Amino acid sequence: MTRKLTADRIVLATHNAGKVREIRALLEPFGVAVVSAGDLGFDEPEETERTFAGNARIKAHYAAKKSGLPALSDDSGIIVDALDGAPGVYTANWAETPEGRDFVMAMTKVWALLEEKHAPEPRTARFNATLCLAWPDGHDELFEGQVEGRIVWPMRGANGFGFDPVFVPEGKAQTFGEMDPAEKHAMSHRAVAFAKLVEGCFG
Repeated sequence: MTRKLTADRIVLATHNAGKVREIRALLEPFGVAVVSAGDLGFDEPEETERTFAGNARIKAHYAAKKSGLPALSDDSGIIVDALDGAPGVYTANWAETPEGRDFVMAMTKVWALLEEKHAPEPRTARFNATLCLAWPDGHDELFEGQVEGRIVWPMRGANGFGFDPVFVPEGKAQTFGEMDPAEKHAMSHRAVAFAKLVEGCFG
C-alpha cells in the first residue's frame, strides 16, 4: 500500500531552477507548497549510485532528514541507444564545467559521438525521470516515467532546459525546446512519473 502525502508543504530536493518551475506547476493543483533545497541553502549530496532510482533516493532522503519535511527528488536523464545508453544517469555530469553546467556543450558532445559512430537515423533516445518521495522517518515511494523519441541536430528552441532542444518526442515534429511548455508538461517523462506519484500518494 502506497503511503499518502498529508503534509501541505514539501521540499523539492534540487538546485535546478527549471525543475523547480516544472514541479511547482505540477503540484499547484494539490495545494502543496514547494520550497527547494536551494532556497533552504542545503548543499547537494554526492550522487554515488549507478541508477536513477539510487540517486533519487540519496537526494530525497538527504533533504527530508535535513528539513524534517517530506522531500521529493527527481533523477532524470537522456538515454541514447547508439551510445549504449549514455549519458543516462551521468547526463548532468556531461554538462559540468568549472563555471557551472553547460548543456550546449553536452548536446554538442552527444551529437559529435553519434556522428563519429555513423549512427543510423533515426537516432533513437528516451528521457527517463525517476521521482522519489521520502519522509523524515526513512520511508520512501518511487515512481518512474519515460518518453521515447529521437535526437536531432541542430539544436532547436529556447523553451525547456537540459537536452530539450535536441529531443523530438515520438509522433511529434517539434523538439521539447520548441514546444509550448504546457504541451511538453502534458507528455514529458516527468509528467508520466508525476501521474503515477499523484495516483499513489495523492489519490
